[in-house]
This record gives sequence, structure tokens and C-alpha cells, in this order.
Amino acid sequence: MNLLYANDIPGTYPPSWYADTAVPRPIATPLDRDIQTEVAVVGAGYTGLSAALHLAQAGRQVVLVDAHRVGWGASGRNGGQIGSGQRIDQPELEESLGHDMARDLWAIGQDARDLVKSLIARHAIPCDLTPGITYTDHRQRYAAGTRAYVEHMNRHYDTALQYLDAGAVRERLGTQAYYSGLHDPDGAHLHPLNYALGLATAARTAGVTIHENTPVTARDGRVLQTPGGQITADHVVLACNGYLGGLDDQVSRHVMPINNYIVATEPLDEALARELIPHNEAVADSKFVVNYFRLSRDNRMLFGGGESYSYRFPRDLAAKARKPMIEIFPQLADAKITHAWGGTLAITLSRLPYLRRLQDGVMSASGYSGHGVALATLSGALMAEAITGDSPRFDTMARLAHRAFPGPRRWRTPLLALAMSWYALRDRL
Repeated sequence: MNLLYANDIPGTYPPSWYADTAVPRPIATPLDRDIQTEVAVVGAGYTGLSAALHLAQAGRQVVLVDAHRVGWGASGRNGGQIGSGQRIDQPELEESLGHDMARDLWAIGQDARDLVKSLIARHAIPCDLTPGITYTDHRQRYAAGTRAYVEHMNRHYDTALQYLDAGAVRERLGTQAYYSGLHDPDGAHLHPLNYALGLATAARTAGVTIHENTPVTARDGRVLQTPGGQITADHVVLACNGYLGGLDDQVSRHVMPINNYIVATEPLDEALARELIPHNEAVADSKFVVNYFRLSRDNRMLFGGGESYSYRFPRDLAAKARKPMIEIFPQLADAKITHAWGGTLAITLSRLPYLRRLQDGVMSASGYSGHGVALATLSGALMAEAITGDSPRFDTMARLAHRAFPGPRRWRTPLLALAMSWYALRDRL
């Protein structure tokens, strides 16, 4: 089964709050003839849009194709959080990769966060950019580790993280579910689909040709087949993340798609919204199957939680995220759910992005493991840099060792589901 068509109506955004509040833009026409180009980019999410934009700004001829619509995949469905650094904490990277490599990865992560903010400012993208992320501990025993982490980061990486004891957490959040945490004032959150649409507008202004509803059905090196025509390119950028399908076996062995779910409540009255998240930051907790949430601009609770590892989404999407939402915020027990949607992201075993030169003229970036708003944006820029001859940052990411998911393809999803079930059980212990 092809994930591109497993859960959604072709060429149509899912019934999300993001889609209902998206900035209108015309649909780009499908490819309808054979073409040649300098660079062909496959996938119009953050990775592909950023690659295309930066390449066009460098004077390259770029064609960008997507099987559905701009921002149709994870880029238009996610929690909208712009985190600092990498998906893995710095002390763990220091231990596993050494201090020098850990510092290089931290710098790249900060470049990613700053790039998102600068693109939004430079292109006047209307995506509700809002500062602040709080990370909360769902177990009391995590408090000492969080305090030590904040001290380490502020001392060695010049961050401005704030440790939150139980009282400080309750001052920031209207819940009794958490015991400690940290606040990152340099993190942020945004409307993810409008950010993607803004990147697309910037890319088209820079000269990128975009074709929506144009799936790549086969690839032979730098020749791409689509239903409407063949694309022959000097360079190919694969920017498909969880929707890569069979376009490259090497990437598919190292990057695994998983599903995640979000609900939006009806607009909350101002007093309740300020009780729940008085400082309007985004929040993510310490569970392995992370709960993450924030308020929309019209005071809806946008709450993400629950995962699945099959191709199909569950029948009752709302139930997947509503249950943990009520556990954390019982005040929302009577709040109506107006939107519920799922999306497919991609993970690696290391939880670090998978960037590679696959063959002459073919590059790929994916596997952001839930940290993709920033890292996908930067990864597209890094591939553009490498294509135009400036590859040190791309090479740093491409040097990261990655283990393949075990077993033949038909066994990877069941094995992953078994492992994830164990970690989900640990969340309840």
C-alpha cells in the first residue's frame, strides 16, 4: 500500500484546523509534458521548498513536484514547534559522538531555528510565529536530570534555558500532570501549513516552477517518471520524508514512517485559555510517545498525542489525542472537538536526520524524528549549498552514522510497533 494514498483524498488537504485557516493560493498545474531542468526537487514540504528556494536564489533552474499539494504531508499537519538544537539532547550527543561533533550539531540546530525565523521575516510569511517552548517532566524522578541539563546548557552552550520546579510549572500551565520542566525562550511555534505556503510563494517569486498533483512513480538515476511526463535533471533532490515509498531503497532502510494525531477544540473563552497556557508558549512533555500542545490564535487547544505504525490511520482519530488531552487538562472534558487529523512523519533509529548523497547528482534528506520544522528547512538549504559547491554543513550531517532498521521491509513495521509498545508501556510505569 502506498502511504500517499492510504488515508487521504488525493490532492486534498486533510480536514485540519490548519487547512481551514490556510492562506488562499492557486493550485499549481500538474506536469503534462517531458522536460529537462538543472534541478528536480521531489516533495513540496519544508525540505523541498527550502531547497528549491535557495537554489533558485543561487540562479539555478528548478522544477519542484509534489504528488498532492504544497505542504500536504507532515509539513502542513505537524505541531508547529520550532525547537533548539537536535532531537537528541546535547549531553547524550557529547557522550556518543564526542564534544566537537556535538558542538557542530548544536550549531547546525541553532542555524536551523534561526533560518526559519529569518525566512518568515524576509518573506513576510503570515504564520502566527510566537516565541517560547516549555518541556515538562511527567515523572518526579526526572527533576534532578532536568535541572542538571539546564545548568549544563547554560554553562557550556550559552543558552537562556530556565529550570522550572513544580510551582513554576503550575504557574506556566493549568495542570497538575507535571512535576518539573524547562522553558526555552528562544524556541517558538507557528501555523505550519501557512509557513509552507509562504515558502512556496517565495520560491515561485524566485523563479521555481511548481507542479502539484504530480507524483513521481519511478526513478532511474536523475530521470523521473510522472503520469504526465518525464523529468530529466542534472541534479535530483529527494525531499519526501515519510512518503518516499520505493524511490530509493537505501533511504527506506534507514528512515521509517510513523503516524501521529492532533485534535483542535472549539475556541475557548479567554479566561479558560489563559488558565491553561497563560504565557502562550508551546509545550511538549517527557513521555516517549510525546504529548504536545499549544493554543491557536483563536484560542483553540491544539493537542497532539498518540502514534501508530500501520499504513492506515485509526477510525476514530479524535479519540487518539483526546484521551491524553483530558488527562492533562480535565478542564477540557466538555470542550467540543472540531477538527481531528493524522499525519505521517519519519524517524531514524538515532533520531538524527538522514542526509546522504545517494549517487552522482542525487541527494536526499529525511528522518527528522519530530524535530522537522527547523531541521527540514535547514536540510533543504544544506542540499542547495552542496549542489552549488559549498558543502561543509551538508557533509557534517552526511557523516553521521545511521543503523538500518532491522529485517526485510515487510517486517520493519511490526518490529517497530513491538518496540514502541514497550516504550509506551514505560511511560505508564
